[in-house]
Amino acid sequence: GHERAMSGKDFGELVLVLGDAHIPHRAALIPEKFQRMLVPNKMQHVVCTGNLCTREQYEEIRALAPNIHVVSGDFDEGTSFPESKVIQIGHFRIGVMHGHQIVPWGDPHSLAMFQRRLDVDILVTGHTHKNEVNEFDGKWFINPGSITGAYSSLQADVTPSFILLAIQGNKVVTYVYELHGDNVEVSKSEFQKPA
Repeated sequence: GHERAMSGKDFGELVLVLGDAHIPHRAALIPEKFQRMLVPNKMQHVVCTGNLCTREQYEEIRALAPNIHVVSGDFDEGTSFPESKVIQIGHFRIGVMHGHQIVPWGDPHSLAMFQRRLDVDILVTGHTHKNEVNEFDGKWFINPGSITGAYSSLQADVTPSFILLAIQGNKVVTYVYELHGDNVEVSKSEFQKPA
């Protein structure tokens, strides 16, 4: 289960993917159940899809891993984060953007267009506050949802979630963590990059 994933043994590089915290405007803090899981020195990378909204939040996330990749969301005022970013982890090129630029929001064809533009194997976006892990045309599209369960302009009732990627060479395992009441539920999927 996730205990083993979190211990980081033989899982290659662990990448924490999160975003849309909207602190303090729409949510006070990251749920305690999640906070307990987000401990320093377990993950090699943190990818953030933006809309953290406070400097403090950024500092907290920065303490979790040696490599932090953040893009700016539509509410991140006065930050110097880029609109999009491409990183290489294992055999994967991973593109990150907040997603408000992609219209219609969360549309697979629009997402695929940005994926081609950035020339990436995995495109990580946020903004919709709804977590997703989809394969489309041999590429992988990931949305961590909102780690605080902040409401969005699309839905008031949002399940807090984040995603952990375990990347080993040409294989990536995604773990989606959702908070339902007091229970953290995990779903797992695997994706292999064609040789």
